[in-house]
Amino acid sequence: MDNSILEIYQEATPNPESLKFVTNLDILPNYQVEFKDKNSVNGQSLLAEALFELPFVQSVFLSQNFITITKTPEADWYEITPQIKDAIRRFHLSGLPRVSEELLKKGLPPDQKDDGTPLTIEEKIVSLLDKYVKPAVEMDGGYIAFIAFSDGIVQLKLQGSCSGCPSSQITLKAGIEGLLKRMIPEIKEVQAIDS
Repeated sequence: MDNSILEIYQEATPNPESLKFVTNLDILPNYQVEFKDKNSVNGQSLLAEALFELPFVQSVFLSQNFITITKTPEADWYEITPQIKDAIRRFHLSGLPRVSEELLKKGLPPDQKDDGTPLTIEEKIVSLLDKYVKPAVEMDGGYIAFIAFSDGIVQLKLQGSCSGCPSSQITLKAGIEGLLKRMIPEIKEVQAIDS
């Protein structure tokens, strides 16, 4: 069971019938799936099934750390938002897996190169950083570089806006370390180095 304290906040989307519920949990790392109705879930997500129990939920989209709910037109966000948050909280406390193992594996990085030879741990780390971390860091005016991997420890260099940023350690530990440890079991820790 994931014992972390659940935090949820909502963000508007361009669609007035949809609202994004952002959490501090990994909902569906490195992948996304949309369920247009309860029947389409088909055992892939107990969380989505629980949300479809709410009569006003029309569709459920799961991704990284958020859930986007599309409601029925007659429902009012002001009235239903607390019910959606409560359903997410109750599900979190149940300790049940949010998505199936099958769905979790869809976001895993490749294990081999195009020629069939296995990727080294270093190559897997660089691949994950390039695909999932660098774009977000660069949007904030920063840069992250892989330096080394040894004895389970990944060393990264943070540059630009990331260097000296008060939230960079949180990003490093909660975000990057969590992602890398989950995807590459050999990783024990991620450290930022200055030079």
